[in-house]
Order: sequence, then C-alpha cells, then structure tokens
Amino acid sequence: MKKAHILAITVIAVAIGIIMSAAGDASVYVSFKEARERAAEGNLTKVHVVGRLPRDGQQNILGLEYNPTLDPNYFAFTLVDTNRIAQRVVYFNPKPQDFDKSEQVVITGAMRNNLFVADKILLKCPSKYVEKDIKGATASVN
Repeated sequence: MKKAHILAITVIAVAIGIIMSAAGDASVYVSFKEARERAAEGNLTKVHVVGRLPRDGQQNILGLEYNPTLDPNYFAFTLVDTNRIAQRVVYFNPKPQDFDKSEQVVITGAMRNNLFVADKILLKCPSKYVEKDIKGATASVN
C-alpha cells in the first residue's frame, strides 16, 4: 500500500472513533413520564427534561430545598415538565447562581427510584432575554 492510502485509512478510522464517542454522549429531550419508563426498562442513559419551577402568589419557588450549612452539595427542587407532570429533582452540587430568577430550566440526568438525579442544570433567566426599554439609546435619523 502507498503511504497516502495508509494515511487516508488512519484519518477515516480516527473520524469514525470521534463520531462514535460523540454519539455515545448524546442525550434526548423527554418528559418525566418517558424518563420513568426508560428507567423501568433498565435504560439508565442520560436524558434532557425541560420544565418550569412552580411558584406561589408571591413568585417564590415551591419545594426548594437547599441548606449550604448542612450540606452544600445537596440541592433538591420540584420541576414541572411541558406535560405538566411535577417531579422531584436532586442535584448533588451547589445551587446554581440565579436559580431563583430562572424562568425555564433544562436538566440533564436520569431517573433513580422515584427521583430524577440531575448531572447538569441549565437556566433560562428572563433578565437575559427580555428587551429593556432604554430611552434615548438610539440615534435619530433626521
């Protein structure tokens, strides 16, 4: 074989290895119902769940459990998914900054018994996405 052929085969083998490793880490977006069904079948692959935090009349989050003096790496909360199914979520890391301000939450993890154990929490804070009125910020075209 020529050196060019060996080099091409090596490049193709490396590309296949990268694609296979990336595909193994890929997770899908599901509801809590589907996450429970997957766990019951023995499928413990990570999934993404999108939801909102339940709030009371004063906009306080319901079911929030975090006490950094007792255990700074235990954070639990209730999340309501897009199908309006409420689920208890446990995150074994400190509470993310601005969690209380978040409008929508995306969690990555898997069901364990009756709890969803999250590995990652992604927040969508309204302050980052709401357009603010700034008077006099634009130049007039005259």
